[in-house]
Amino acid sequence: MAEIKDPENTILMELKDGTVTIELLPDVAPKHAERMKELARAGEYDNVCFHRVIEGFMAQTGDVQHGDMEDGFNIRMAGTGGSEHPDLPAEFSKLPHDRGTLGAARSQNPNSANSQFFINFKDNHFLNGQYTVYGRVISGMEHVDAITRGEPPADPDRMISVKVAADV
Repeated sequence: MAEIKDPENTILMELKDGTVTIELLPDVAPKHAERMKELARAGEYDNVCFHRVIEGFMAQTGDVQHGDMEDGFNIRMAGTGGSEHPDLPAEFSKLPHDRGTLGAARSQNPNSANSQFFINFKDNHFLNGQYTVYGRVISGMEHVDAITRGEPPADPDRMISVKVAADV
């Protein structure tokens, strides 16, 4: 377990194999960090599936509209929805998309990020300057590496619970 320096800006994501500790970067992307905490505190991310997991690239989740459904239709729809909150403006920075960083998933519109995010399996620098980086895994990356692959996976892994460390 990593040392948590700022519990208010640390996310504890429970996966099937263990806890992933994520340091949010509010100084880099304040609106994205705040949205993740808001959705975590509301329980919106609990039981949401990883709907797009590409070997050697990234694991995407966070569709709070469709991603917690058990039926096949909604799992196929996962990735098309967001939250009830308005989309976020891009908060691009000089931070690279390195292994373990969190990026905001979005449509073609740079200002369309909402609730979905991805965790990079490796350095994906071709994404630099195109997607907002707003966090990084500080422990438990081996649990991210163990997420079932697929677009969508036949039996997708889920975020069992997502909490702000200050609240635990």
